[in-house]
Amino acid sequence: MFRFSIEGEDWILRFSPQVFIESDEKQAIMMSLLHIGNDLANFSHGDAFIMFAKKIGAIVFDVERIPSLILTVSNIIPKENWYIQKSSLKGLN
Repeated sequence: MFRFSIEGEDWILRFSPQVFIESDEKQAIMMSLLHIGNDLANFSHGDAFIMFAKKIGAIVFDVERIPSLILTVSNIIPKENWYIQKSSLKGLN
């Protein structure tokens, strides 16, 4: 769990028990959130968003505002599991 502040708001970043990543990857996610900055204020309670990180994959965040400002990493999807829908499903390379 990490604590951080953006624009005067104190946030908590936590990781779902089903997400298994190394501490350096957790730190990289934390640093990426700091670059989002003010955009976090646009998310309402119950919203979700995805961040794409080259080395980690697609990171799914759930937003809670009640009773505290909490971001939960609920899943990480590695790039080899990304798909684009066109006329058929096709893996990304």
